[in-house]
Amino acid sequence: MTILHITNGRIIDPAQNLDIVGDLWIRDAQILCIGPRPDLRSDRIIDARGMIVCPGLIDMNVRLCEPGRDENETIATGSAAALRGGITSVACMPNTEPPIDHQAAAEFVYLQAERAGNASVFPIGCITKGRKGAELAEIGGLVDGGAVAFTDADAPVASAEIMRRALEYCRMFDKPVLSHAEETELTRGGIMHEGGESMRLGLRGMPATAEEVMVNRDIELARLTGGRLHILHVSTAGSVHLIRRAKERGVRVTAETCPPYFTLTEKKLRSFDSNFKLNPPLRTDDDIRAIITGLANGTLDAISSGHNPQAHEKKLREFDQAPFGAVGLETLLPVAITMLIQPGHLTWPRLIEKLTRSPATILGIDRGTLKPGADADVTIIDPAAYWTIDATKFTSKSRNSPFDGMHVRGRVHTVILGGEVKAV
Repeated sequence: MTILHITNGRIIDPAQNLDIVGDLWIRDAQILCIGPRPDLRSDRIIDARGMIVCPGLIDMNVRLCEPGRDENETIATGSAAALRGGITSVACMPNTEPPIDHQAAAEFVYLQAERAGNASVFPIGCITKGRKGAELAEIGGLVDGGAVAFTDADAPVASAEIMRRALEYCRMFDKPVLSHAEETELTRGGIMHEGGESMRLGLRGMPATAEEVMVNRDIELARLTGGRLHILHVSTAGSVHLIRRAKERGVRVTAETCPPYFTLTEKKLRSFDSNFKLNPPLRTDDDIRAIITGLANGTLDAISSGHNPQAHEKKLREFDQAPFGAVGLETLLPVAITMLIQPGHLTWPRLIEKLTRSPATILGIDRGTLKPGADADVTIIDPAAYWTIDATKFTSKSRNSPFDGMHVRGRVHTVILGGEVKAV
């Protein structure tokens, strides 16, 4: 029996409505208790004075690319990058080759993650076979294989009938359907947000309406079916409004956003740097304000990285040919602290909730809390550290970060996974 004692830290656990300065005790792989325990003798002490001690962070929107796209990322490198970012659990998207559309594919993810020994990895299954949008995947088999949610990732389900059946079928298993909200008829050939900047640069645009049309459709299908809908990487003010209205009407909808959408605008595309080429695209200042408001008032439940690694040579292609996507596992926390905590948009408990309790609840996984008996996944954060993001030092296999060179405040100090100190 091994006892780890974390002392003097500010312990924040939204799952228990807890925000105190005190002691956290870990025995073997589980949380033992919070508070003074003079009767216990520790095998190791971590002095967390001036630090934030919280449940291990959870990222529910990650692409790990294995199998089939190993040049971008692997389960081993991606889960190691997650730990470097303070993330102890990730849910990985099914846009692999072949995709995660059957039980064995989901089980493969668990086996590879266990072999790697880094952050816990939970597979997300496909909605449709081959992500082709024509026929439902083996939902029941995927659940048996450990799938925690369902999506076709960046291949939006065009058929309203298929989406309806997915919501109905997944409701039987109490699993959420994750929607990449994009009407591809409106975005085909698009490179950036459609507006004044796209006109000035002479680039084909992707209108905000393309996201909002699909958000509205899927909300109505969730209302019809009673299914659990989750909107991925929300990027527009209109989407925030639709989600807020849906929640007021009692629709079972949750939503998330990612750091680029509360930090960067379409003006970054003036540089023709493909690291700013994302899908959804970077939007406007008005959209950023709406996203931040949505985070503050609870319309947007979670913050994820949207980690979408692309090998360096791919991002070096001609701008219109370069793939969409950016890495985000190692920048999720510091960018959120810098852009949300520092200006006062969110409190620490509110931010921690969106990075722990909320994604755990949405995915239905037994993580995101420091309750006695819970898995001892803990992230210790130094909120005062001031540093500069350097993509060349990432653990991720790819370097395509829109935040490279950004001055940020706050970084991970220590990560504990299953009671074992993994990163310091």
